[in-house]
Amino acid sequence: MTIRRRTTAAAGALITIAALAVGAPAAAATAAPGGVTHEENPRVPEGAVWTEAYFPSADHSGVQLHADVLRPANLPAGARTPVILSVGPYFAHAGQTGPEGYTRTGPSSRFADFTSGTDLFDRGYTYVMVDLRGFGGSTGCLDWVGPGEQADVKAAVQWAAGQPWSTGRVGMYGKSYDAVTGLVGNNLRLRQLKAVVAQEPVWDMYNYLFSNGVPRPNVTATPNAYNSIATMAPLPDDTDRYRANAAYEAAHPECLSDNLTNNDNPDAGSPYWRARDLAARAKGSSTPLFVTQGFIENNTKPEDMDEYLANHHGFERGWLGQWEHVRGNDRNSAGQLLQGRAGFFDEVMRLYDYYLKGIKPTVRDPRFAIEDSTGVWRAQATWPTPSSFTTARLTDGRYLDADVAALAAPADAGRQWDMEHATDPAPPAGLRLAPEAADAYSYFSWSTPTTSRLRITATPRISLNASAAGNVMVRLWDVAPDGTGVRFDENVALIERAGRVTFDLKSTDWTFEVGHQLGVQIGTISSGWLDTPSGNTIDVTRARLSLALQDPRFDVPTQGDRSPFLDTYLRQYTRPLGDVGAGTFPLALRGRG
Repeated sequence: MTIRRRTTAAAGALITIAALAVGAPAAAATAAPGGVTHEENPRVPEGAVWTEAYFPSADHSGVQLHADVLRPANLPAGARTPVILSVGPYFAHAGQTGPEGYTRTGPSSRFADFTSGTDLFDRGYTYVMVDLRGFGGSTGCLDWVGPGEQADVKAAVQWAAGQPWSTGRVGMYGKSYDAVTGLVGNNLRLRQLKAVVAQEPVWDMYNYLFSNGVPRPNVTATPNAYNSIATMAPLPDDTDRYRANAAYEAAHPECLSDNLTNNDNPDAGSPYWRARDLAARAKGSSTPLFVTQGFIENNTKPEDMDEYLANHHGFERGWLGQWEHVRGNDRNSAGQLLQGRAGFFDEVMRLYDYYLKGIKPTVRDPRFAIEDSTGVWRAQATWPTPSSFTTARLTDGRYLDADVAALAAPADAGRQWDMEHATDPAPPAGLRLAPEAADAYSYFSWSTPTTSRLRITATPRISLNASAAGNVMVRLWDVAPDGTGVRFDENVALIERAGRVTFDLKSTDWTFEVGHQLGVQIGTISSGWLDTPSGNTIDVTRARLSLALQDPRFDVPTQGDRSPFLDTYLRQYTRPLGDVGAGTFPLALRGRG
């Protein structure tokens, strides 16, 4: 379990920044030579002038990166502005993850909601989209956030900062894969990078394909999905240079085969995965950071978020809550904000205005706004903020590490498995999880009923002795007095040999009402992974669950509504667990048990 560390500088006052950037719109002027306006091409956002540029990556590999540049149309061509930069695989002119039916070329609309929703160009910002190597108009082999793509991020930041129309101050913006590149930018400790907004990222790339040595069902489908994106055909009216770069993989088929074989590696400690462990590599970084993360997100899950934030020592802001893979401004068809909280773009621009323009905000935003499992929002100076810690001594038991795939929701190999679309299937409604029905494959330990409200926060950690090699799944349940339980956390691990096994579950923020019990289920893997059952009967002894607890009495309310996905999740993961008994270990805040 990772515990946050904070320095005075990180939690203290923000330094004053000189207002070097364009602070207000200037009079209308002639567009930059060769630039294209919205009136000339409807794919160009209103208020912007579009140009394309190419520059080398920072690793001296010969990789050539392509950028789409959107400058404010109401400023002189040479006016210096701060730059908002997005770097990723989704900015091809033909479409984000596949052809989108365009009949003429133009800049990607991936973050048109951001540029229009913030009036970004009227506010005097330039927006730049850079294709990672292997995608869009860039050459090279895709690299799954490895050293090559990290060099691309470095080059993109330095290029954007060094242009004659740039003030030299760059912010990064993204969601999913292009949020990951924002985390990379922070880790690179680039002096030109002044702020990062990262929505629903992956904090350690290994975790998207594996869990503690066990492959996820998308271990092959995800690399294949990105191979497909990398080989998307350009549009007929793209420039000759763009079209030639987009055809790079045709002459280098090893790009695609290597992407499959390199990522089919379950060893988290290998050099390949250590280079992509963004949480570990964030140690000592300090770029101002604004993140969002769904605790019950079923795509880019909250694994190693706790470690990343602990290792990052700069200014932090975050929206954390009970939602799926969505942006901070997304709404459903009924108009509900999918993250539940209003004002995302306002908070984002206050962050950028301060760090890129030196404009001091007149509104005080909470450092962290957090929606817990009851749908209620609170403000905190940081996350997590435990009140106390406990280690639960779980009961001994045994389970058969067998193939129970018939009980699980099947993985669909034909689904789209890139980060924008992938979701683990929900368990079937008929899945039998009561202890009396699962005694061959898992067993349960129960806490005594809680005597006061409390919250499990941060990252639970399990440690146990296993008598044989095989696989293990650990699930946490919130069990009401009527025996109904909600599964709120889980993870799996490969048991390579008999002995001690220790691993983290996902980060969580789950509130227990008075009288509820914690159920800890230990057993074979029953869904969501491509494990190979050993057939061994595994005896479990000396199991310990380490938990960080928080007292909700001290919550500071902040605005926000219940995110709609929370009720969907509760429907999917609530099961009758039967009579759980009195319990064998306490679940209580220190001094209140």
